[in-house]
Amino acid sequence: MVDRMPQINVGKILTLLKEHNLLVTSDLSANLGADFTQVTYDSRQVTEQTLFFCKGNFKVEFLESAQAKGAQAYVSEQRYETNLPAIIVTNIQQAMAVLGAAFYDFPQNKLNIIAYTGTKGKTTAAYFTNSIMQQRFTGQTALFSTINTVVGNKMDDTFKSSLTTPESLDLFKNMDRAVNNEMQQLVMEVSSQAYKKDRVYNLKYDIGVFLNISPDHLGKNEHPTFADYLHCKEQLLVNSKVCVINAETQHLRDIYGAAKATSQPEDIYLFARKGAEITDNIPVDVEFEAISDTLTDNVISVSAVSEKAKQLNLTGQYELSLPGDFNEVDATAAIITSALSGLSQDDIRMGLQSTVVPGRMETYETNNHGTVYVDYAHNYASFHSLLGYLKSQAPNGRIIVVTGSTGDKGEDRRYGIGKAIGESADVALLTVDDPGTEDPAEIARTIADNIQNTAVKHEYVADRKTAVEQAIKMSTPDDLVVIAGKGHDPYQKINNQDVPYESDSVIVKQFVKGM
Repeated sequence: MVDRMPQINVGKILTLLKEHNLLVTSDLSANLGADFTQVTYDSRQVTEQTLFFCKGNFKVEFLESAQAKGAQAYVSEQRYETNLPAIIVTNIQQAMAVLGAAFYDFPQNKLNIIAYTGTKGKTTAAYFTNSIMQQRFTGQTALFSTINTVVGNKMDDTFKSSLTTPESLDLFKNMDRAVNNEMQQLVMEVSSQAYKKDRVYNLKYDIGVFLNISPDHLGKNEHPTFADYLHCKEQLLVNSKVCVINAETQHLRDIYGAAKATSQPEDIYLFARKGAEITDNIPVDVEFEAISDTLTDNVISVSAVSEKAKQLNLTGQYELSLPGDFNEVDATAAIITSALSGLSQDDIRMGLQSTVVPGRMETYETNNHGTVYVDYAHNYASFHSLLGYLKSQAPNGRIIVVTGSTGDKGEDRRYGIGKAIGESADVALLTVDDPGTEDPAEIARTIADNIQNTAVKHEYVADRKTAVEQAIKMSTPDDLVVIAGKGHDPYQKINNQDVPYESDSVIVKQFVKGM
């Protein structure tokens, strides 16, 4: 496939902005045929013939730098003192999404897109689905996840994600790169912030999945209220052709209503654990139940209930590569979306058995100490599920936890982490985890104040690597050690800087090997 050289002319820009009621005024109306060969919001990426977007916490110095590097015009919600032509819009984030999609020739229309949202489970469900899709579409499935972005099969086509869902210009650029690499499928996570910040404005999905929702991402830099959080999450269903919903989620009535607003009933599939009580007795299409669920063996049985689900030919037993009842929900979602995409039971079984999620339930055995798990758990929902499950699997041992919580956002996570530790852990070493501009000791103190169980021993260990090693050394063979929050992350976000960090996985692997 020959790569198309992205470009967009002034006439198309103004037409699109008018169609979306975004255009206020333009200095370029007399030059409709002029082309732009680059679009960016980052002044460091500017080349000649660039259309520059002034977004976010913008400083006029960025625009001056862009002009010096060859930018030909800028898009903004306000005019700046410069002789550079301006296109003034009502919403810069929406304008970026609309023009970004057009600049890259609408790559989303050339991909079958399966999108996941949920307070927890998005990444695991996406990796399950990606692994299944690779059975049929080997080397033709792209992945946009919280952990990694995969746009092709060459080494530089896989790179660490900076956001769960990137800015719209980056999102469409990655889609275009995937299309040029002959990808046919795209599995992606969609965060609530992606809708809050209009990063996915006007983007449609072939299949949208709503896994669950619980209080999270509430705070000064995220969602002001839970209602706002729920509304943003629901937009994924509003923008999906086919909707798949975990019927056991909280607020099912509202979520199901959002799906019905734009999708016909025959295009909405609900699933739940067998025997679960469902809000308003809303009928489910697919049920699942655990056949075997231990630290080394996880098998589920999935049954089609409705007539439309029976057409998917998904009834049967499936072995999962990841332990934990909380992973069974994500696997069932992946089974349904894969069946909807035409994959066979053999494809699905092979994919589920071979799924590897970096930083999710990574297991490290020691000779004379406990079993160590590295996991990205970072809020009440994920901690409650993970620790509760491990507690049930370790009747004779302790649950030892190393964790912290992020600064400058998601303040409610600190209360939830403390609550979950109090419910299921025995020892907690509280430490640093992307504190941002906040004092990590204060964050740890808030977590500790919410451990409502005096039997839980806890202390603050300022250095995370020391905390990890200390937790492993104090464990006995019957204990389970959980290193939570950072997984494979190679840095700590401290005072607006990315400070290099070996990652939890590397530290555990090296320490266990040394022991």
